[in-house]
Amino acid sequence: MVTMQRGQLGYGLWGRAPWVGLLAIVIMLPLIIQRPFFHHVMIMLALYATMGEAWNLVGGYLGYVSFGHAVFFGIGAYTTAVLFANFNVNPWAGMVIGGLVAVGAAAIIAYPCFRFGLRGHYFAIATMAFGEIVRVLFLNWPYVGGATGFMVPLHKDSFALLQFHQSKLPYYYIALAMAVATLVIMKLIIDSKLGYYLRAIREDEEAAECLGVPTSLVKHVAFYISAFIVALAGALYGQYQLYFDPPMVFDLMVSVNMVLITLFGGRGTIAGPLLGAAIFVPLREYTRAWLGGGGRGLDYMILGLLLMVIVVSQPKGVLGFLERIVRRKAYEKG
Repeated sequence: MVTMQRGQLGYGLWGRAPWVGLLAIVIMLPLIIQRPFFHHVMIMLALYATMGEAWNLVGGYLGYVSFGHAVFFGIGAYTTAVLFANFNVNPWAGMVIGGLVAVGAAAIIAYPCFRFGLRGHYFAIATMAFGEIVRVLFLNWPYVGGATGFMVPLHKDSFALLQFHQSKLPYYYIALAMAVATLVIMKLIIDSKLGYYLRAIREDEEAAECLGVPTSLVKHVAFYISAFIVALAGALYGQYQLYFDPPMVFDLMVSVNMVLITLFGGRGTIAGPLLGAAIFVPLREYTRAWLGGGGRGLDYMILGLLLMVIVVSQPKGVLGFLERIVRRKAYEKG
């Protein structure tokens, strides 16, 4: 009889024809559909797929649900833009510096949380509070524009300066490359010793520590990798928008979006955040476009309803439904 191990759909198809075909589709689709708004949706999809994968490392594989990842997103955006505007630092270098600054911010919240053993909803509340503190700080910090926001200096189209005004396609392909690189990195991590340590901590942290797993080090490393990647996405978002303010990049809903995307698609899997982003981002962007201000929040109502159905019927998310279908077909063929 043909059997399928748990989570195979999230791992086993990696590197096979379906993934290659999917990559070919997402590369060619924006060339076929030339509408600027569609390109915008695809850019946001790639960015949220990247952030969902990064959050999943902590929230899915490690089992520590964070509601403060918007901090790293905003730090990436602000650091890159401020360095470019005030110190003429190339945006590509600014992205890396922003990622490192985000790692420093991650250490500020991670050290006390992990040092004092905060878990579950205590860890979630602590990260949420940290996010709100940082948001208020930037709202009242004149050097970065405060509540007025920050404008990225305009230049001619230039890959070196990460600015493109004639078309959104360059932004999309950079965001897509970032998403693909993140997927590869996540795959390598999950298949490494670090990945096994992460899952061991998620299942039973005390037992993992008794077996010799360096739990404190593993948690810090996972949190810092996640923060760095989210900051890179924030930096690219800032360069794409050219203007942003604290509510745009530090808002709690930025963190909630990462959580919803991952839970909806299937946390603790490689494909889950990608699938969640592919459903959530078009839903959000098109409902906002169709309904305008009158439809504000409708996307979250729809996604919340879908998420309730998923959680009740299949806690593993949409990916769980697909796995169940594949197992059933495999069983029938066996």
